[in-house]
Amino acid sequence: MASIKFKSDKYKKSRGGYSRLLDIQCGKCGRHLLLYQKDGPGILKRMYLDRIFESDKYSGLENSSLKSIPQLICSECKTIIGIPFIYEKENRLAFRLFVGGIVKRIVKSR
Repeated sequence: MASIKFKSDKYKKSRGGYSRLLDIQCGKCGRHLLLYQKDGPGILKRMYLDRIFESDKYSGLENSSLKSIPQLICSECKTIIGIPFIYEKENRLAFRLFVGGIVKRIVKSR
């Protein structure tokens, strides 16, 4: 696997300037879904589309229209994990995650 370059922008800086890479897995069946750059402290309530890595279906959607973005669904068990929405405070596309929908693990740097 290639090394992932963290995105560093105004959003990262406003959250304290540090990030970690999370391995996001389905909360029901445990299937790996994607890698996500989490900026700053706190729980993971939403996943911004511009922070998603290594997903054929969900990477690169940050410039799409809201209506064209698919729901976040596990490819294995078909559980709906999150729905696309616009986070009004920052006017950014994100997935609103359902409680218990994911399991996350911090990925050590590669």
